[in-house]
Amino acid sequence: MSRTRPLAILGGTFDPVHHGHLRAAWEAAEALDAEVRLVPARTPPHRPPPVADASGRVALLRAALAGQDRLALDTRELDRDGPSYTVDTLASLRADIGPDRSLVLLVGADAFAGLASWHLWRDLFAFAHVGVLTRPGTLHPPSGELAAFIAGRRVERLQGPSGQVVDIAITPLDIAATAIRESFAAGGEPRFLMPTACFADEALLAPYRALGR
Repeated sequence: MSRTRPLAILGGTFDPVHHGHLRAAWEAAEALDAEVRLVPARTPPHRPPPVADASGRVALLRAALAGQDRLALDTRELDRDGPSYTVDTLASLRADIGPDRSLVLLVGADAFAGLASWHLWRDLFAFAHVGVLTRPGTLHPPSGELAAFIAGRRVERLQGPSGQVVDIAITPLDIAATAIRESFAAGGEPRFLMPTACFADEALLAPYRALGR
């Protein structure tokens, strides 16, 4: 019987999506031999509201993901009212895929270091593993209660449905959505930081170009 591939998710506002997001998701998919879904947040609890609305960010993601089948889009956070808490998303996914399939939450190393500030953060490990996206030469070691909690959970290869932590080395691409928005606001054209398909329809980037008006 063939092994069921893990399901991994990468969340964020994707405001806008760029090559840094996509390359990290792609390399995680290869490292874990996983299906990877990008999950845009509706109302991020720890940051200002996105510039583009939900439908605009979904349209950009669909354009960015066209032409390949390794990465997919999951809109469940956009379909749910209230703050986009990751623990709720993982609970929903676990209900969909059943108790046995491996589920992996992908987070950057800097975000992982601050995981203890997340809503019901310990419960994340009941639903999923955590894949920490690490860049060579950067260190964001966990401390305090997070370090104590994950002691013994770090592994080189994930096993079982949930509860472990694995590092996933990714190519360091110094691209930030903030810088892309600032470029648009200044009247720039930040090509090659985002997929070419995002520039094919002027309506896709209209919310960001409007920042400079």
